[in-house]
Amino acid sequence: MTMRLTRELIGSELDRFEEYFKGALKSPIPLLDRVMDYIIMRKGKQMRPMFVLLCARLGGAINDRTYRAAIFAELLHTSSLVHDDLVDDSMERRGAFSINALWKNRTAVFIGDNLFTKSILLLLSHGDYRILKIYSDAIGKIIEGELQQMEKSHKLNFKEEVYYEIIKSKTATLLAACCAAGASSTLDGTDSIQKMYRFGEQLGIAFQLKDDLLDYGSADIGKPTGNDIKEKKTTLPLIYTLNTCEASLKKKILNIIKHHNTDRPMVDFVVGEVIKAGGIAYTEAKMFSYRDEALKLLKEFPESDTRSALEELVVFTTDRLY
Repeated sequence: MTMRLTRELIGSELDRFEEYFKGALKSPIPLLDRVMDYIIMRKGKQMRPMFVLLCARLGGAINDRTYRAAIFAELLHTSSLVHDDLVDDSMERRGAFSINALWKNRTAVFIGDNLFTKSILLLLSHGDYRILKIYSDAIGKIIEGELQQMEKSHKLNFKEEVYYEIIKSKTATLLAACCAAGASSTLDGTDSIQKMYRFGEQLGIAFQLKDDLLDYGSADIGKPTGNDIKEKKTTLPLIYTLNTCEASLKKKILNIIKHHNTDRPMVDFVVGEVIKAGGIAYTEAKMFSYRDEALKLLKEFPESDTRSALEELVVFTTDRLY
C-alpha cells in the first residue's frame, strides 16, 4: 500500500510545509542551528502533518492556519522524540544517532524544550487559540498517559482495558488532535471537528496496535524483533497471552521479562509463545476493528478525492511494514 493519491493531492502543500518547517527551526545560535539541521536531515514519514493537511482539505482550501497547525504537530512530535530518547537513554533513532548520543543529555533537554516552546509561540503569535486549545488538551492527556504507564507497567500483567486507556492517551490523542486541528482551520461546525477528532483517535489506536505487531514480525522494521520485551513493554499480544495461557507458562514468561529480558534465546521463547497463543491474530483483529471504525467515520463526509486520500492513509497505517 502506498500514499500515491495523498502525494498527488497535497504534494505541493507538503513541499510548502517542508519549507515552513525548516524556517521554524532556524536559529541564530550556531549550536542550536546545527542540531536543528540534523533533525531536518533525519525526519520521519511526517504522517501527522499529512493528516492535518488532508483533514483541512475536507472543509476547504488549505490556508496559513492549516500550515501552522501542521508545523505545531511536527514540532511537538519531534520534541517528544528527543525527550523519549533522553529518558530511555537511547543512543539511536531511526537508524541514526539520537540527539543525546551526539550532544549529550543536557543539550538534548534544552533542544526538546526549545522545540516545544517554538510550537506554542507559533500559534500564540498568530492568535490561533482554538487550535492551541485542541493541542493543549492533547498534551495534558499524553502526559497523563505516560504517568499511568509508569505506574502500571511494572506489574507486567495489567488488564486489557487499562492498556487501551494508556495507548489512547499516549499515542491516539496526538493524531486525534492533528485531525481536529486541521479540520478546525477550514471547518466551522463543532460536530465535524469532533468527528475528525474521533476519527484520529480510532486510527491512532490502530496505529499503535500495528506497532505492537511489528515487534513480532520478521520484516526489516528498523528495530530487532522482541525489542518491546527487552524494554519490558507490555503490549497487547503479550497481554492477551498472559491472560489466556496456563499459570505455569504465565509465571515463566513474567520471570523472563523481569529478569532475563536481554537474553536473546529467552526473548525468542516468549515471542514464540505469544504467536502460539494467538496473541498476534487477536491483536490483528482488534487493529482492523479500530481501522474500520475510523473508515466508517470518514464515510459520513461527502465522497471526494480528499476523503479517498484519507482512506488511503488509513489503510497504509495498518498495512505498513515499518
